[in-house]
Amino acid sequence: MKVIPLDRPHVVPYLMPPRFKTEIAYFMTPAGEPGVPKLGADEYFIRLDDARKFLDELVIEIVSPLSEERKTEIELTEDHEAWLKWMVEHEIQHVRLEA
Repeated sequence: MKVIPLDRPHVVPYLMPPRFKTEIAYFMTPAGEPGVPKLGADEYFIRLDDARKFLDELVIEIVSPLSEERKTEIELTEDHEAWLKWMVEHEIQHVRLEA
């Protein structure tokens, strides 16, 4: 799975395992939040400050689709951590996934 930086086209795409296609949603900034552009198919926006926070804490918080009151933290995998470091290092926020 290629992670293609749309806001930094000069940066070489990053490779992630195929399962990342379903995992990236945990990291994305919700549509409608300030600064989030209109997204096309297979495009995601991860606010740079959020990427830094995930790296600092080494976890992501998951909210249950059944109840906003039910939350859990999941530790980042080595793949997630390396990808987030790439995002932060290159100041990437807008990406597209390509198989």
